[in-house]
Amino acid sequence: MNINFKRYFLYLVRWQLSTPILAPVVAYFKHSPSIFGTTEDWIGSTVANLIGGLIFFWVDKFIFTSKTLDSQWEVLENATCADCDKVSRGYRLAKADNYDRLNTKTPEFRCEDCSQQKATELRKQGISV
Repeated sequence: MNINFKRYFLYLVRWQLSTPILAPVVAYFKHSPSIFGTTEDWIGSTVANLIGGLIFFWVDKFIFTSKTLDSQWEVLENATCADCDKVSRGYRLAKADNYDRLNTKTPEFRCEDCSQQKATELRKQGISV
């Protein structure tokens, strides 16, 4: 796995920038005597942000780099299949890499079986479904 440590470090620093917001909120809900909180509030907030950054770096990396999240499907109940005329829940791929049918005036929905066949055809054309 290729990790850019400079980017990882900057991500953790970015998480620490929220500590001045988090610590007073923790102090408020703990009913601390000062609006700025105690030393424990600041240490706790710093540690919480460090743990959050260590975990959510990977979550955010998946969200912003995953190709599987780029596909957008539409589902329609009681749709007539464009291939076999069966009336059932209909599926259609509306948007993917190198594929955009979002603004189609007459969208074609397919039953589950035909939709899987169409997805196989699209994969053969190099479209990530």
